[in-house]
Amino acid sequence: MLNKKRGHTCLLASGMAALVLLMVVLYGTIGPQQASGSILRPGYVLRGSPLYQLDLSWPRKPELFSGQVFGVAVNQNAGVVYVAQRGADVPKVLVFSTEGEFLMSWNTTTLEMPHGIFLADAASANPTVWITDVGNGPYGHSVKQYSPSGKLLQVLGAPGKAGSGMNPLQFDQPAEIFVHPSGEMYIVDGDGGMNNRLIKLSKDHEVMWMHGEKGQGMAQFYIPHSVTVDDYHRVWVADRGNKRIQVFNSITGEWLGTWGSCFSEDAPYSVRLTPDKKYFVVVQLNTSQISLLEAPPVGLIGQCRVVSVIQLAEEVKPHLVDLDLKTGALYVAEIGAQQAQKFTPFRLGGNFL
Repeated sequence: MLNKKRGHTCLLASGMAALVLLMVVLYGTIGPQQASGSILRPGYVLRGSPLYQLDLSWPRKPELFSGQVFGVAVNQNAGVVYVAQRGADVPKVLVFSTEGEFLMSWNTTTLEMPHGIFLADAASANPTVWITDVGNGPYGHSVKQYSPSGKLLQVLGAPGKAGSGMNPLQFDQPAEIFVHPSGEMYIVDGDGGMNNRLIKLSKDHEVMWMHGEKGQGMAQFYIPHSVTVDDYHRVWVADRGNKRIQVFNSITGEWLGTWGSCFSEDAPYSVRLTPDKKYFVVVQLNTSQISLLEAPPVGLIGQCRVVSVIQLAEEVKPHLVDLDLKTGALYVAEIGAQQAQKFTPFRLGGNFL
């Protein structure tokens, strides 16, 4: 009789353990967790389809984050992650491996207030890192290209001189850059400055087309904050101040549509496409959430549809994101938590295939 009771007790305990494990998988971490060092890794909750889970092992030394983390970029071929941060007397870029090892920091003096960061030419032998600088000093209001080790290669704009000029090209707090594999560039210019522009440049940095009117109408912007381009010649812009995403033809610049119904509570801050091309990853800073929206097929914009939400703790404040195009891993730059975090896909052992 005693053995039978013990058997029931063991069975009950095993069942409870399995239930707790299932809750962790489906709903994320249960409450805040402490990683190595003194950095608090906030808990999170998943709503909708569970597509991502937090990787608490990345990075191995989160205490190395020493400023406000604004941007992140991934070189999936080299297995390297670049994290841009701000603050007095802090390295402006930290470099980690995708496995979480700290590799190096950039001790450049040519960066004042990094905002957006993008890895270009990842498949080539000479990848480069592009960073938008919204500082007000002699290096600000510009878009810069760096080597992987932090050597300044070239500068777009007039450093230290905010403006709206087109020839020569000037910026005022440029928010983000997206570099297409063709070498063409898309820049959203106006993180609260005088400009509210989406600019397309050729690979030779000549202006191909631009939308630059402030307002709430079609092809008008109020704080355009993030930009990405899909495989169907569509440019997706997080129009932060208007709480919407606007879509344009990448070749002609023609306005194609708007998504706004998903952003009634908070504006989109970042927009990126998952490697399987099924979802847009959109960050909303003030509500501390990351939404995955269904990507529409070619020829259709329609209305946005939320498939999954990663709800972070209130104080986290996610800002910009990037994805590993090989594994599908999602890296999130978090201003409030002063860290970057890695989320891995649930599917097929962590890969989007």
